[in-house]
Amino acid sequence: MAELTNSSTSLRVDGLHVWRGESHVLRGISFELHAGICLQIRGANGTGKTTLLRTLCGLIEPEEGTIRWGQDDARRARDPFHAQLFYLPHAVPLKPDLTGRENLEFTVGLRRSTSRMELDSALERVGARHFAGQLARTLSAGQCRRLGLAMLVLAGATLWVLDEPTTSLDAQGQTLIGELLTAHVEQGGMALAAVHQALAVPAARLSHLTLGVS
Repeated sequence: MAELTNSSTSLRVDGLHVWRGESHVLRGISFELHAGICLQIRGANGTGKTTLLRTLCGLIEPEEGTIRWGQDDARRARDPFHAQLFYLPHAVPLKPDLTGRENLEFTVGLRRSTSRMELDSALERVGARHFAGQLARTLSAGQCRRLGLAMLVLAGATLWVLDEPTTSLDAQGQTLIGELLTAHVEQGGMALAAVHQALAVPAARLSHLTLGVS
């Protein structure tokens, strides 16, 4: 796993409100996340889990509320904040006419340089090495998900932002998610994961946020 850039900073969200058209999706969401913790975000479909993640990543502007990374306003100090987070959406962003390995080299290369050995190690860690030479458009959803996990491993980000990370994975893959998250937070990282089912992370390393509860 790549070295973390900063393992001492906290993420603080206060009074976040987001509307989508006429729908008031997020209503005054507040929480604080510290190094060593994974925040498990749960809620029924339509309660705003993806909206919350996309808002934290700066892809949606909130109507009200603040997002702070350490002492800084994350929306004003966007570049340094984004340098320390990695967002893995529900649909893994792969270029269809590149191989899995080429996609990994391209995406991670936007953040940091990597050696062939590092790439091989990450692909092996997530069980993707045997299909990494295939074009992305020929891969199954589960194989694409494993490539996304390899990106996480290599990104060197302190904050992981994950939207349904276990989607399309078999039981072995779901166990892998728990292992990767546990290793990340135990090394001083932090994570937010929107999920429908419990994550295999030690209880002492988990906090919880449920959306859609009055």
